[in-house]
Amino acid sequence: MSAFDSAPTVETERVILRAFRRDDLDAHAATLADRDVVRHLGGHAFNREDSWRRLTMAVGQWPLLGYGYWAVEAKADARLVGQVGFADFERGMTPDISGAPEMGWVFDTSVHGQGIAGEACRAALAWIDAMWAPAQIPAIISVQNAKSMRLAERLGFVRQPDAIYREEQIALFRRNRP
Repeated sequence: MSAFDSAPTVETERVILRAFRRDDLDAHAATLADRDVVRHLGGHAFNREDSWRRLTMAVGQWPLLGYGYWAVEAKADARLVGQVGFADFERGMTPDISGAPEMGWVFDTSVHGQGIAGEACRAALAWIDAMWAPAQIPAIISVQNAKSMRLAERLGFVRQPDAIYREEQIALFRRNRP
């Protein structure tokens, strides 16, 4: 059993990183149904069932691994605006990144371009650096997702040679311990 049975709360100036709740499903599903959001996540909108599975996965990694995904809530209106965190998906990819806390993020288009994603990601990174101090944190990003790659670079990730995931090329980034 890990030290965390659920996501701890982390606050920044504009957002709260918190555990997902059942009542987050509508907002979460709406974000994952947005074609602009998912065009770099496989290219198809997620249905409600698949959104629920992703939400429960986010919750389930905490007791298994001691880290996972947070729901990102905007302080201004208490609205769910995204998710950010770390997971070990046991991806069958080359090179193998299993066993490392892989960082990921997904944000609603209503907050794109406002710095919300960067703020939430920096808070998540500060938390994992303080709690786990991993030597490296990988992140994989669609090779067409220039905005997400720029965010990764601003967060201190460095692009590595591209990886192969599900028989497709994917941009692999790594962040070394600061």
